[in-house]
Amino acid sequence: MTTYSTYRPDRAPGRPQALPAENPEVDLLRWPDVARVPGGPVRAAVAARLVRSIARRLGLRVELPGGRTLVAAPDGAPTLRLHRPSDFHRRIGAGGLIGFGESYQAGDWDSPDLVPLLTALAASPGTLVPPRLQGLRRWHAQRPPAAERPSPENAQRNIGRHYDLSNELFALFLDPSMTYSSALFPTDVAQLPRVEWGALQPGQHRKIDRLLDLARVGPGSRLLEIGTGWGELALRAADRGAHVVTLTLSEEQRALARRRIADAGHEGRVDVRLCDYRSAEGRYDAVVSVEMIEAVGRPYWPAYFATLDRVLVPGGRAALQAITMPHERMLASAGTYTWILKYIFPGGQIPSTEGLAQSAAEHTGLRLTHSQAFGPHYAQTLRLWRERFTERADEVAALGFDHVFHRMWELYLAYSEAGFRTGYLDVQHLLFTREEQP
Repeated sequence: MTTYSTYRPDRAPGRPQALPAENPEVDLLRWPDVARVPGGPVRAAVAARLVRSIARRLGLRVELPGGRTLVAAPDGAPTLRLHRPSDFHRRIGAGGLIGFGESYQAGDWDSPDLVPLLTALAASPGTLVPPRLQGLRRWHAQRPPAAERPSPENAQRNIGRHYDLSNELFALFLDPSMTYSSALFPTDVAQLPRVEWGALQPGQHRKIDRLLDLARVGPGSRLLEIGTGWGELALRAADRGAHVVTLTLSEEQRALARRRIADAGHEGRVDVRLCDYRSAEGRYDAVVSVEMIEAVGRPYWPAYFATLDRVLVPGGRAALQAITMPHERMLASAGTYTWILKYIFPGGQIPSTEGLAQSAAEHTGLRLTHSQAFGPHYAQTLRLWRERFTERADEVAALGFDHVFHRMWELYLAYSEAGFRTGYLDVQHLLFTREEQP
């Protein structure tokens, strides 16, 4: 098992060289860019003014140590509570939103209710920085390091940094199906004040079944799954009588998926392979992939769709579940190194529906013929995961994950939930079918 003690987040290029201070509460070897507080008093002063301006414009309350108020707001307003204001502003001045995330990991700031604060910030990501300063973005924003591009040489390492952390870690906050993607609840969740934990596993099965129905997977179907997870979709496809080849780059996931498949008596129907999608072999009636396209990266979308086109038989169908964002935001954020890319999903790229459809049409005979969005369901799914993760903090620590990791994942889950609550992010079922020659 890959343990946390071997996990080392890659250092981002261009990290400031002026390092006048370190946070003694943070392990320098595990978290070099969280332990070190960058220099730059001028940039810190600019960041402080920008934070105050954003807070006033969005109606946020900003508190200083001792309960003092820096920016006032009505009772109940989302609150940013600064514990170390100087470090907070220095990190943002040097690293922008990466510094914002690292500052949370370090404990420089907090919030009594993290999701509403992040939701307010996520509601208008393109307008947080005033237009007069946006021209400086290209000089300030970091580019993703070449070592994290999702190329054939790097893809397995990128996947391992997230999915090979520990099966036991994921089991602490996922439902018994071990499904790490959006559930689909039986009603419009926008009409529900709260979805309870007991609805999560049925919601995951409902999602899987709808995707298998979309791909027309049934008795005797030859199914290729790209992105095994921990095997639940392959198990449900095998229950239908399908023959499944499922691909993963995670050794941890493959090991547990194989055990679960053996325990279910489906070894003869499901073949779990440690294999990059580009190396897929065989011919299939259907391809299904759940929230894997986000790891492919835009430069490699043509290769991804070419694989689908190559392996599908005439009349075959490819059903994808994909996290998406508006096309203009995808274009605006392309090529920018973010906190999520640095610490959570190296090499990732959230696509747009338009971008995927265009890539498939330009490079293959595949065409997008159906799409159905259910983003609010993901916000509820993430809330359930986040609450479960937080409740089991002692068990997370017992696995060897320190408080910086815990705060990192707390922010990741809350940040993602906020994205789906605002509509900045969505999740969709997409069906691609081949244009057959007359």
